[in-house]
Amino acid sequence: MDISILPYSDAWSAEWDAFCGEANNATFLHTRWFLSHHGSRFEDASVCVINEGQIVGVMPAARDPSDSTAVSSHPGITYGGLVISHWLTGARSLMALEAIAEYYKKAGFARLLYKVVPHIYHRRPAQDDLYSLYRIGARRYRTDLAAVIDLADRGAVSSRRLRALKKAKQSGISIKKGKAYVTKFWRVLTDNLASQHNVRPVHSEGEILSLMESMPNDISLCVALDSDEIVAGVVIFDFLRVRHCQYIGTSEVGRQKAALDAVIDHCIQEAGQRGFRFFSFGISTEAEGKVLNSGLHTFKAEFGASGIVHEFYEFSLA
Repeated sequence: MDISILPYSDAWSAEWDAFCGEANNATFLHTRWFLSHHGSRFEDASVCVINEGQIVGVMPAARDPSDSTAVSSHPGITYGGLVISHWLTGARSLMALEAIAEYYKKAGFARLLYKVVPHIYHRRPAQDDLYSLYRIGARRYRTDLAAVIDLADRGAVSSRRLRALKKAKQSGISIKKGKAYVTKFWRVLTDNLASQHNVRPVHSEGEILSLMESMPNDISLCVALDSDEIVAGVVIFDFLRVRHCQYIGTSEVGRQKAALDAVIDHCIQEAGQRGFRFFSFGISTEAEGKVLNSGLHTFKAEFGASGIVHEFYEFSLA
């Protein structure tokens, strides 16, 4: 079985993205198209797994910004990991991960940080990497808890969320979609994240606009209007089986009128109509998974969501 590891170069770009389009566990976050939006923010260290001259696996990666001796898959996206074809399973997956570790060791890295792709994003079952990580002695150093609705078997919506939705409708909240609302929503989102979590959006307003213009069917904005004022909104990333809330924000007026409930309900209903299997609210954990924002997680769970984990592993290359 001949497997070789080659560093990514732009010459592989088209083949890489075509591979991701059919892979067992890729989303558009893994594509060179999406990764290129980071520009020079990260020092790329991605690799291709090659068999008989063809890509059979890819791993987006970059030097970790907080530790120059570590390589991370990938610091600029929610999850990274080894993207596999049907061919690269079982013993071949283990062989590929061992070869990748050896490649990074020879490149001078001391450790590899690995973000597992949660199973809901898989096109087909693809947890071979979890077994391979166990076999090579990787250590799980972080676990985040996310809230997800199984749209084929949704949990009960709480009476509190039903009352909030009724309140939003009685308040005259209207729902709109479109990139024309990005600028005003970004002010709401930035203020919300600063006051509630003391953080800023990972993407700038310009970056989100660029992404929406490039992928209008996959990245969108849904907002709640009180008269003509944006009081809540959600930036949606649509994957093959999952509708994911990338950003959620509301103003004080939006909180008073339960506008966020109206936006989220609209997005959930639309996801079901479009045939998605899962609706993801994203994680509710802080401090690298060591702190659970119970209030936030409960809010999400009351829409009928339950928990899945995002797993993070590391192993020494010494």
